[in-house]
Amino acid sequence: MSPLQLDDFPKPSLTPIPIPAQASVSAPTPTPTRRRQRPLRWALSLLPLLLIGAYAAFDWPTVHDSAVRLAGADLWWLLAGTVFNILCWMAASVTRQGALPERLPPGPLLASQFAAGAANHVLPAGLGAHAVTLRFLQKQGISIPRATASLALYSLVKPVAKTLLILAFLVAFPGTLRIGQLVPDAETLTVAAIGIVCALAAAALLLTAVRPLRRPLLDCLNTALTDARLLHARPVRVLQLWGGAAAFPLLQACVLASVGSSLGLELPWVHVIFAYLAASAAVGAVPSPGGIGPVDAALVFTLVVFGAPMVLATGTVIGFRVITVWLPLLPGALVLSGMVRRKML
Repeated sequence: MSPLQLDDFPKPSLTPIPIPAQASVSAPTPTPTRRRQRPLRWALSLLPLLLIGAYAAFDWPTVHDSAVRLAGADLWWLLAGTVFNILCWMAASVTRQGALPERLPPGPLLASQFAAGAANHVLPAGLGAHAVTLRFLQKQGISIPRATASLALYSLVKPVAKTLLILAFLVAFPGTLRIGQLVPDAETLTVAAIGIVCALAAAALLLTAVRPLRRPLLDCLNTALTDARLLHARPVRVLQLWGGAAAFPLLQACVLASVGSSLGLELPWVHVIFAYLAASAAVGAVPSPGGIGPVDAALVFTLVVFGAPMVLATGTVIGFRVITVWLPLLPGALVLSGMVRRKML
């Protein structure tokens, strides 16, 4: 046999492969899931407006009486109350930032609190505001346990700060505040104490009896304690958390005092501010949308105790609700709808 030569093997074909000069890239077609999500997102965007319309129709007599009572009020004092109300949203944003170690974008955070204010007047016990804030934090990359721990810390700090403010007023003005009729009797205190004990016992029973809830709740508690220690080691976060929580009720009380001044209410601002702190602390935990109803009745009662005529006290509280609820309700709903459409919530 003759040895193999290179010429015996077939030579490979070197025919060039044609390459197109420019490949056409077609736009991605929307998937069926995206097509189904679009009507749902539009429905969620319109839902706040529909709820607010139903809320206005249900409470239309209050809206009409408010417009009549405020027709002759001093516009400059009403403008001052509106400015104080805008500062309330800023204080809420500062408190939300102070309850979280991560830095949040200031503009979207303020917009979320403005939208949360509208949602808070639709659902009771602050659930609307917490739901909007929780969704916003998730969109910012915060995990659900950390976001939930932030909401829990925010909810805990607010009543503690309000209680400290009440004690500070009692120390600073010991002889000028009429608190005799505001202090509940022994029977009311006993009922409140029994309610607190029953709530704690129910929570403990739920934690021990329902095993699937035990691990998530313990993880959330551990996260909350860890974040609380981390936040209180940073002076900036401490100032934001506690300063914002103390500023919010003071600013809301200034709204009430501004409306009272616009209607000619002859009460010192110290009395009006303390009346708001006492009334909101006493019945603020009642689960009603935005605290409307129980807080209003308590505000009228405390203002009358401090010497305000019933007509002026009622008009002041109605005007307070106009500035804090009705004026920002529609803009807040529009911001909420816009944030839903832009997938910021």
